Amino acid sequence: MAAGYAELLRTRHAARLLTGTLVGRLPNATAALAVVLFTRAEGGSYALAGALSAVYGLCNAVGQPLLGRAVDLWGQPRVMLPSAVLSALGMVLLAVAGIDPLWPAYAAMVVAGLFTPPLEGGLRALWPGVLKRPERVHAAYALDAVAQEVMFAVGPLLVTLSVAVWSERVALLVINVLGVLGALSVVVSPPSRQWRSAPREAHWLGALRSRGMLVLIGSFFFVGLALGSIAVAAVAYADTHGGQMVSSYLLSALGAGALIGGVVYGAREWPGAPEGRLRVLIGLLALGYLPLALVPGVAGMTALTGLAGVFLAPALACAFIVVDRHAPRGTVTEAFSWLVTTFGVGAAVGTSVVGPAVELGGAAAGFAVAGGGGLAALAVMVAARRFLLPSGMRTVSAVQAENDRNGTVEPGFRAGHQA
Repeated sequence: MAAGYAELLRTRHAARLLTGTLVGRLPNATAALAVVLFTRAEGGSYALAGALSAVYGLCNAVGQPLLGRAVDLWGQPRVMLPSAVLSALGMVLLAVAGIDPLWPAYAAMVVAGLFTPPLEGGLRALWPGVLKRPERVHAAYALDAVAQEVMFAVGPLLVTLSVAVWSERVALLVINVLGVLGALSVVVSPPSRQWRSAPREAHWLGALRSRGMLVLIGSFFFVGLALGSIAVAAVAYADTHGGQMVSSYLLSALGAGALIGGVVYGAREWPGAPEGRLRVLIGLLALGYLPLALVPGVAGMTALTGLAGVFLAPALACAFIVVDRHAPRGTVTEAFSWLVTTFGVGAAVGTSVVGPAVELGGAAAGFAVAGGGGLAALAVMVAARRFLLPSGMRTVSAVQAENDRNGTVEPGFRAGHQA
């Protein structure tokens, strides 16, 4: 298993691209924590910190697919590096201007969020050209999903250490300087400079004109909602089961489960079409969320959250493959960005709707929201399964008609090409 991943990372440019992307995404992964800590250090309220973070998140959701479309049109270096610099300058503005008056702080969040570079989608567009073989690309998607779990664990720790050593202002600056350096490492690499998207049909909907993409987006909105609700429900559970350390146990177990699941999933080739496999993985994900509403003791709850996380990274990795198969020609970076954005929006919605549920029914009701989100994600996949049929199960005329309408290449192994 480890040997397979080691071989993948020994492929020329692979380790550099993965590392650069993860470092480049640190500002996005740590923005909520860094902004809250800075706002509180400046004397602002939690309400203000939440509002600033919400503006950042909303603008990020708008900017990711738009920048992804720009990457597909003009290439990675022309979009990724300028947007990374602009996003960092937004955070610099916050660090320099502070929160008094408020309008520069909100303007800083708009700029920082809107121009966050779509590095995640860009990396997935590069994998086929770098790794060549489909089985390696599938393993890379799994490794990518696992690496994200590590990043979301290490990123907040790096912010906390920077605050302890220097200050909240310096932490904000350090994280964003690292982000620019990570983006720079990616865009000056030969694969990024040489990559070109396939020719695309001019259409204002871009990647969203694919019905298969709409199904994926709808399903992963609810997966994100489930995850967002678990984070809040875990805190509510901790309040009645031993204090805040308990919530960290649960969320760490959730992340550990995702790490294990992603590593195992990516270590082998799986039979059958990825579309059907994704439905199964979403079903297993939903099945893992449902028992959380039982809220047993801490040991049992920790075990349940670990099991609930096992199928997350495999579901994400499989979804990346399906995106590549169903995104219209020339829209792959935009398509990946849409999936990432929708997942994040779903998580934000989950954190907002679970609050009233916890108020009414405690932690059990909060975890029930997560279970409901998992079931809704599965329902979308099942109800709209005809739009995600693998190409071999459709008639030749149906495939040709969809290709003519969407500008899609069949079969689905193409995310761009090397110039």
